[in-house]
Amino acid sequence: MQRENWASRLGFMLAAMGSAVGLGNIWRFSYVAGENGGGAFLLLYILSVLVIGIPLLLVEVSIGRKAQQDIVGSYQKLAPKKPWYMFGYLGVISAFLILSFYSVVAGWAIYYWWGYLTGALFNRPEGGYGAAFSTFTSQDYSPLLWHALFLGITMIIVLVGVKKGIEMANKVLMPILAIMMVALAVYSLTLPGAAEGMRFLFQPDWSVLENPSVYIAALGQAFFSLSLGVGTMMTYGSYLTKQHKLPSATAGIGIMDTLFAVISGIVIFPAVFAFGIEPSSGPPLVFITLPEIFHQMAFGGVIGFVFFTALSLASISSSISLLEVPVAYLMRAAKMKRRSASLLVGVVIFFSGAAVSLGMGRWSDVTIIGNNNIMDSMDFLASNLFLPIGGLTMALFVGWYFTKQQALDASDLTNTAIGPIWYTVIKYIAPLLILLIFLNAIGIV
Repeated sequence: MQRENWASRLGFMLAAMGSAVGLGNIWRFSYVAGENGGGAFLLLYILSVLVIGIPLLLVEVSIGRKAQQDIVGSYQKLAPKKPWYMFGYLGVISAFLILSFYSVVAGWAIYYWWGYLTGALFNRPEGGYGAAFSTFTSQDYSPLLWHALFLGITMIIVLVGVKKGIEMANKVLMPILAIMMVALAVYSLTLPGAAEGMRFLFQPDWSVLENPSVYIAALGQAFFSLSLGVGTMMTYGSYLTKQHKLPSATAGIGIMDTLFAVISGIVIFPAVFAFGIEPSSGPPLVFITLPEIFHQMAFGGVIGFVFFTALSLASISSSISLLEVPVAYLMRAAKMKRRSASLLVGVVIFFSGAAVSLGMGRWSDVTIIGNNNIMDSMDFLASNLFLPIGGLTMALFVGWYFTKQQALDASDLTNTAIGPIWYTVIKYIAPLLILLIFLNAIGIV
């Protein structure tokens, strides 16, 4: 079976940006920045993207392009009869776990989108948006229907193929998403009190830097927002040909991903300050706090519709990359056709996601890791354990298993001024920083 390739370098960049730009940028970035003081955190986040994010992104894509295989096959091909491939399975499992709960949360986003489309959410529900959100997520069947709808859309795009499915979808989704986010940011800046929100985001409070956890939070956000360690970028890189040059493409992806996060902050924080909401509202910021704000502002129903359209589009562009990781593995390892692999993985993830959804209601007393419910336990395993281990493995593989010349050749940095600097970062600095993130996540640091 001939392996698929991207139709163009732009198609790869848009797909990779789509993978990186998702709930992590719009939902997670906003509340993490809010909890960590705004401006100072933003500077640390941008620095983290430049120092660790983009170099690691180049590592992951270069491994995939060199091997022309899925995440497990890449290690098997480049390091035959070595145990590196075992870490590839962590990537497959991570993608499976993340998409299981990601699809549930994205289903909530589509539910809100439908609520604003029909006008059902234009008026404040009895008891407020918080009570309405809690009631909805604790139901048995309704959240499952939206989870199934979102996952079905994702499956259809992936099973069509790389060029006609994933690439074509991102060529449509990403420009629309960009236009919507910029339009929302412009509108948000017109709100009374918007200047205070902009000061929070862009005027650093240096006292925040006295708290070591802010540095870890910035590193973690940079790592996770770029989809590093799970194998999505390695899988996408495997569809590149040798003619596609990597450094400028990966730098462009990292910069645009960061820009989307900043724009989402411009959308959210002026609105938060304009209506006297605490910026450190945490994870409920998008599904509870923002609808309360939309209800109070002029044309709030329309703004809510545009916002949740953008959030849903961003979720889809990320979810197709997550589904592609196990699908690509099954296509090679089990010699399955793309359609069969997509359907099989999609069905299994639906049932796994059903457990996550029921864990918000009927099974809310079920805990797996500590006192965490099913969703938080899956998130902890994937985000705090598997992803850092996956990212650390990639850095060690290129920095220590490859020779320096092999690493520079694979990344297209031979005979460049940046090459030795990049290699030093990957060989020494990135592993230490990833290890710090990992030790913090498990509570040792």
